[in-house]
Amino acid sequence: MDKIIIRDLLLRGIIGINPDERVKLQDILINIVIWADIRKAAVSDAIEDAVDYKTITKRVIQHVEDSSDFLVEKLVTDIARLIIMEYGVERVMVRVEKPTALRFAESVGIEIERTRADFE
Repeated sequence: MDKIIIRDLLLRGIIGINPDERVKLQDILINIVIWADIRKAAVSDAIEDAVDYKTITKRVIQHVEDSSDFLVEKLVTDIARLIIMEYGVERVMVRVEKPTALRFAESVGIEIERTRADFE
C-alpha cells in the first residue's frame, strides 16, 4: 500500500484542560500518513482517481479551528475518524502534538493508527 504524507501541519486552536488553555489559542502540530492505492491515479493523472490531500488538509484545518477538545486523545481520534469516514481510506496514522505543553520538552503528543474497522 502506498502512503500519502502530510507533514508538520501547524495550526492554532483551543485544546487542554487548564483554564488558560480554554481561552487562548495554542499551536497544534499535526502529522498524517494515509495508506492508499495510488496506481489508478498514477495512470489516469486525474484528481477524481486520487486521494485529494488538499481537500483532506482543509477539512482537518476546519475541524481543529472549530473544535475545543479538552484532551489530545479526543482530537487525534476525531481527525483519524473524519479522514477514514469522509474520504474512504482504509488506514491512517495521525500524530497530534502540543509544542508548548511542557516547559522543558520540545512538544508532547499522541500518535495513533486506525483502520476503517475501528469506526464501524
